[in-house]
Amino acid sequence: MNPVSKPVGLHVYRLMTTVPWILTALALSHNFPAIASKTEVDALRRSIWWPASDTSNTFESHCRWHGISCDNSGSVVEINLPRQLYFPGDLSSMDYSLLPNLTSLQLPGNYFTGTIPLQICALPKLRQLDLSNNVLIGELPLCLQNLTVLEVMDLSSNLLRGTIPSTLVLLSNLRLLNLSLNDLDGFIPLEIGNCVNLYHIDLKYNSFVGPIPSSLAKLKNLVYLYLGRNNFNGSTPSEIGNLTNLTYLSLEENFLSGSIPSEICKLKSLVELRLRSNFFTSHIPSEVGELKNLTYLDLSINKFSGKIPHELGSLFMLHYLNLGNNSLHGTVPKFKKLLHLEYINLSYNHLTGYIPNNLVDVHYGYFEGNKGLKQIEGSTPTRMSRVMLMIIFIPLMAAAFIFYLILGSCIILRRRTESKQLEIVEKNGDFWSVWNYDGRIAYEDIINGSVYRAQLPNGKIVAVKKLHRLEVEDPSFYQSFRNEVKHLIEVRHRSIIKLHGFCLHKRCMFLVYEYMERGSLFCALREDIEAMQLDWAKRLNIVWDIAHALSYLHHGCARPIVHRDISSKNILLDNKMQAFLSDFGTARILEPNFSSNLTINIKCDVYSFGVVAMEMIMGGHPGDIILMLSTLFQDDIMLHQILDPRLPIPRQNSVTRSIVLIVSLALACLSGDPKSRPTMKQVSEAFLAPKLALPSPFHSISLAQLQKTNQGVWWEGGSRETSSSLQEEQEP
Repeated sequence: MNPVSKPVGLHVYRLMTTVPWILTALALSHNFPAIASKTEVDALRRSIWWPASDTSNTFESHCRWHGISCDNSGSVVEINLPRQLYFPGDLSSMDYSLLPNLTSLQLPGNYFTGTIPLQICALPKLRQLDLSNNVLIGELPLCLQNLTVLEVMDLSSNLLRGTIPSTLVLLSNLRLLNLSLNDLDGFIPLEIGNCVNLYHIDLKYNSFVGPIPSSLAKLKNLVYLYLGRNNFNGSTPSEIGNLTNLTYLSLEENFLSGSIPSEICKLKSLVELRLRSNFFTSHIPSEVGELKNLTYLDLSINKFSGKIPHELGSLFMLHYLNLGNNSLHGTVPKFKKLLHLEYINLSYNHLTGYIPNNLVDVHYGYFEGNKGLKQIEGSTPTRMSRVMLMIIFIPLMAAAFIFYLILGSCIILRRRTESKQLEIVEKNGDFWSVWNYDGRIAYEDIINGSVYRAQLPNGKIVAVKKLHRLEVEDPSFYQSFRNEVKHLIEVRHRSIIKLHGFCLHKRCMFLVYEYMERGSLFCALREDIEAMQLDWAKRLNIVWDIAHALSYLHHGCARPIVHRDISSKNILLDNKMQAFLSDFGTARILEPNFSSNLTINIKCDVYSFGVVAMEMIMGGHPGDIILMLSTLFQDDIMLHQILDPRLPIPRQNSVTRSIVLIVSLALACLSGDPKSRPTMKQVSEAFLAPKLALPSPFHSISLAQLQKTNQGVWWEGGSRETSSSLQEEQEP
């Protein structure tokens, strides 16, 4: 948490929770008539969440606006706008008091700022509330308890603080509760056991403390329980065995101690069990072997001792097994029934003897760090029995032969032509396209949804991203996606991830990308060790590379491409910590004829770039800073206060000047007025221009000073001579 976060959040919270607002919310607790009125239209228009093309036509019903659903009387019952609003501002710009019949409010991924409006608490019919992936701050309002018919509450990926009010978990109709990826703390209220209809609880990536409440055992319908990445302590409650419908259990990266309760064997429906990185001790209970549906088991980075229970060999559905970084000893069981195993990690234990042949052949197998463990000399995979050969090898060979026969003609044709035209193989109405590399992907594996990293026969590793099924079923999306892919293959930039191909099927769709070993920038910044590896020099390079990549997309292509989903989650890192812009699944190619549409869409990417640039400097999402831009508090915030505290304060002049430049440009990109934002070409050119001397010592520079200084300097025809406080300085 940055030093500035809490005071800024406190100022904002006080502003947003004034007495008049509270009185207004209380006045909304009465019943409303179920009649559509002009006031509903007024509320929608004043929110400025819809483009002028929707709101300007006074003869068209508001029920036809994008994301709006009405009942038979014309009253608004649903607002569903996921990842669609570019510059929505404060969430309270909507007057919710004029929408008494609203049953669903879903606004995920729209960069909404501010606190959760208290007016929402007075929507008597609200059943679904999804405000995830925004920049909301403050605490969870106590008045949320008034939403007595609420079934879905998703407030994940925001900047919410404080505790979970005990009254909040008295909502007996609640089925899904997702508060993950926030800054919540305190204990989980014992009263959570009263939400008997809950089937999904996700509280990961917060700072919750204390023991896991045994009252969770009352939630008989619970299927998903994610409590990882918190500060829970104590032991895993034995009562957890009462959750017989539990399918996914995640408790990793906490401070849990003791042993795994033997009652866990009652969780017959369990598919994933994640207990990585706890304390943890004792033996791995043999009862785990009774979880026959388990496909994912991670007990790594704990203090488990004793032998690996041979009962784990009964988990014939297991794909992933990680027991690494423990104190296990003895020999490795042969696990002959684990025919689906794709990943096994037994590294850094005290194991002895030989690695069984079948485990040596697992594609991702890790056994290092066991001094007494050896591989059988001269062992080969040909020691399988005849039965295994007939069941596995012969069908696989037959399938491979048919597969190669079908694609062989297309591959030969591609090699004989010099053009890079898109190649399509059609079989039973399914499409599959691959280009620019040699090799094939196992289509059946991908269609099952179990493979997200694929290795081609030539050894090349690719990343496979699965898209939403509903989008694939839309005929217009199906055709437009194919057309856009043809244009995306023409993108050639060193900081844009290489799109190898795509896969179209009547029920699902995949994008095949170059594989990045270090994962996303988002994850790297969340992990302290990786974040410290991203020193200032590397971070500056990442910001510059992404700026140049966006400039290329907007201004260097034959037809401008707007990404529409720029975030640290879509910036991937290779082993050298070089950044690559990825995920063009929602990208759009813009027609140059429509200049207004072109400008608006491009400025959306500019805003998102500003968010990422600030995230690199701060080490986390700049939600408070974004909110602060429209307040009077920026004078109190010094630049050095917002720097990622995990890195040392920079001392080199070249680094400090670059940080000042990046923050100045980022603040301009975050302007509330799209027209006042620079283009990415101007941002890119600013990075290439000679460095400027600092207007004052680094520790005395405030954000307000940078916001004023950058006006007219970097774009809009301005020159560096327009600012007397900045002097041009060459790099020493």
